[in-house]
Amino acid sequence: MSTTSRQPLRLPASAVPDGCPAWDSAGARRWTQALPPRWVPVRVPRRLVLAMGTLALIGGCALAAAGVPGFVAAFLGLQVVWLLVRPEVVRVTAAMQVVMVAGLPLAPSWLVIPCGVLVAGAFARTAQLRLQARERQREAALAATGGVTAVLPDAGRPLRRGKLFLWLGAVLFAAGAALAVAALGFDTPDDRNLDSAVGCCLAGVGLTVLLSGHLGRRRAAALRSAPAPVLRVLVREGVEADTEVFAADDLGALRPLFTVSVTDVDVEDADDEEKLDDAEIDELLDRIADDEPGPLREAVLYGAPYDGAEVLIVSVAEKPGEPVVVERSVGPVRPLSDGRVRRELLMEKYEAKRDAQYEERSRVAAEAVADDPYAVAGKGVRRWRAGWSDWLTTAGAVLWAGHFFWGETGFWRYGVGGALGAVAALLLPRVLAWRITADSEGLWFNGFRRAQHIAWDHIRVVRCKGPELNIDSHRASFDEWGVVGFRWPRLERRLGYIHPYERTAAEITAMWQEPGYRPLVRAGERDRARLLWPLGVLVALAWTAALLLLP
Repeated sequence: MSTTSRQPLRLPASAVPDGCPAWDSAGARRWTQALPPRWVPVRVPRRLVLAMGTLALIGGCALAAAGVPGFVAAFLGLQVVWLLVRPEVVRVTAAMQVVMVAGLPLAPSWLVIPCGVLVAGAFARTAQLRLQARERQREAALAATGGVTAVLPDAGRPLRRGKLFLWLGAVLFAAGAALAVAALGFDTPDDRNLDSAVGCCLAGVGLTVLLSGHLGRRRAAALRSAPAPVLRVLVREGVEADTEVFAADDLGALRPLFTVSVTDVDVEDADDEEKLDDAEIDELLDRIADDEPGPLREAVLYGAPYDGAEVLIVSVAEKPGEPVVVERSVGPVRPLSDGRVRRELLMEKYEAKRDAQYEERSRVAAEAVADDPYAVAGKGVRRWRAGWSDWLTTAGAVLWAGHFFWGETGFWRYGVGGALGAVAALLLPRVLAWRITADSEGLWFNGFRRAQHIAWDHIRVVRCKGPELNIDSHRASFDEWGVVGFRWPRLERRLGYIHPYERTAAEITAMWQEPGYRPLVRAGERDRARLLWPLGVLVALAWTAALLLLP
């Protein structure tokens, strides 16, 4: 984790409840020792949850294709998702899994029944260890408070926690149920079973989201129903926009205890015009793009933290002179184990070394442009367009997507393949044929349905960071423009090669910062409005032909 040696920003004494104890390193250590064994999944990244959801769908479809009934196949596939995000239900679903697989015929495979029973038992034991650890964490946190409690600052405000999940879960469940019912209209038993598995899996995800919204809302209401335990801690905004919580005496921010997603109570309850101004939004976006954490601040933590808990944080504002910030959790507490902290430290060292290589290539590109200003300056219109890096990225993406359904038949080929084709038709044209045009009025970007424009004075950032090229404006009406391509910085340095993204960023930056380098003429309408939808149509037609004609 990123560390800092600066003193934390001080919280006014008036914002600290009477008798509120500090959560020191000794007490925090007892809390971290209450975590379950390392092999028990406690902190699960969001991207892993999405990946497991996709694998659950693929696994359910594979079982359905092997002859397992659609509902049972979807249920077995979703067990991994429930273990990761909703261990509260695993003890029940594991018992249901044993009953389901015990009633299966031996026709698909005799291994399904014993493997299903063993997996159910392992999952139930894992979930039990995680739930027992929650109780130990809660007891350790309560012991650290010494029995001191205080009324939450937002106790009288409307509770919004969980509403989005409740709506989203209902929509997903309805869509999955409709898909499962539509399976009855398929002609062949295999297609009916496969479509039923997909529908049941989607409906199961919807029920999981519904349950997450209900539990989060219930825990948030319970936190506000009575005075809550309080602890003095240190907090900062992490590089992923989550809030990291540290022991009160961890001035170097060496050991984060847990992270939690929070939102400002005042901003959440305010009208749109009272939210962050443009300067604050730009500062936040720059910090996220630079992967830099916020400053360390003193805070008061309301609620006993444990895996899955709801909390409220009162902290000092980052800017001097502003009132204290009251933030309520919009996600569960996610503890960090010692092993996780060590892995993230190693990852930070690796990323720092890699970023240093990218920064060195950026300096080389900037120096090359500075040494040859006549290559940038000119009266005519300047253009930058997609090249070999983008085409290589596109080829890799097509091959990766195609291997899922080439050689398949039925729903897997035409359903999954058709969905991937629709995504390809929308995304690939930007990668294959992006184009930036610079004229006297600013930068023009071709788009799928419309072109975008940034005036020279409205540019906020031009950045080539790693494999990404991004350009953004101060104006909220402009959607940030960006592309991602293949890069190999070590090979670039050995060959003395400047990547096209680096050169593009350096040249546009030079024009932005030095008006004398800008074109003097206005680009024609054809240069400004080169739309990408015709290429999207060609991609869709080519994909459809491949689905229909290739084996």
